[in-house]
Amino acid sequence: MELEIWSDVACPWCYVGKRRLEAALTQFEHRDDVSIMWRSFELDPSAPPERTGDRAEHLARKYGMTVEQARERQQELADTAAGDGLEMRFEIARAANTFDAHRLVHLAGAHGRQDEMKERLMQAHFTDGELVSDHETLIRLAAEVGLPGDEVSEMLAGDRFAAEVRDDERTASELGISAVPTFVVDRAMGASGAYPPDALLELLRRGWAARPAATPA
Repeated sequence: MELEIWSDVACPWCYVGKRRLEAALTQFEHRDDVSIMWRSFELDPSAPPERTGDRAEHLARKYGMTVEQARERQQELADTAAGDGLEMRFEIARAANTFDAHRLVHLAGAHGRQDEMKERLMQAHFTDGELVSDHETLIRLAAEVGLPGDEVSEMLAGDRFAAEVRDDERTASELGISAVPTFVVDRAMGASGAYPPDALLELLRRGWAARPAATPA
């Protein structure tokens, strides 16, 4: 069974959703038969390499709220994430363009390290205050999950996997995906949002039950 997940490394609910999916998979009877593919989705494709200024102030302008309300939302989200075992430090998180980070996730997929790379990038952004658009930072993070440095450097210097990122985003549009995380099972059913583990487990079970019957030998 194929599970595709559209998400952004700079999306807090995507990080929460990843952890909740992992919890659901521990309870799923056929977890060893689930193939997970992380798909690219940029929340802000026009973002600069780094957006300077206060993050809460930017959110307040973007969503039409006060800075105080934005900070309250951040704290509420940090508290929610903590309940799922995640540390989100919005006070040091650096807003950045994530296109190259998505390319790196694709490269990691070619080496069988996609999930590890996705996890490391999210931790880097939300917990460590790393700039995930910076090439030297990406090279270092990639090395931590076992990717060859020369290949990572060459990819970042060119346009390798750019088409794959754009194809993921185009497919998301074709499927009507406008918010992340979105979990899609066998391109047949899906759910958008960081649902609790029980709800994601139910999605997995429904997806498994809907699989075509095996062809007799």
